[in-house]
Amino acid sequence: MGAEVLTILFAFFKAFAVGGLICAVAQLVINFTDLTAGKILVLFMLAGVALTALGLYQPLVEWAGAGATVPISGFGYLLASGAMKGAQEGLFEALTGALAAASAGVSAAVVFSFLASLVFRSHTKHN
Repeated sequence: MGAEVLTILFAFFKAFAVGGLICAVAQLVINFTDLTAGKILVLFMLAGVALTALGLYQPLVEWAGAGATVPISGFGYLLASGAMKGAQEGLFEALTGALAAASAGVSAAVVFSFLASLVFRSHTKHN
């Protein structure tokens, strides 16, 4: 195998390891606490914000790539980093910077959800 292939495989490994570790921590929280799914999502998103504010999440993103940006903590990182970049220009830009940074992901979620609603029918689950 060439060096280029090994570099790509190592990038996949790093992303899988970090993303898997984040998911393993989430699974431990689910198993050993009574927190609801919504509270766990908020906890991980706020952890991404806090780690970004402390300067700890950016090196993880640079090393692991999608393994750190795809989980919900990556959404917190995205919001915080957008707000911090915007805050360099002013208070209003701090608010709009976070929204601008996350707009592509949120827009994609809305569009793909709409497309899925055209393909699949929703129905009430009967117990």
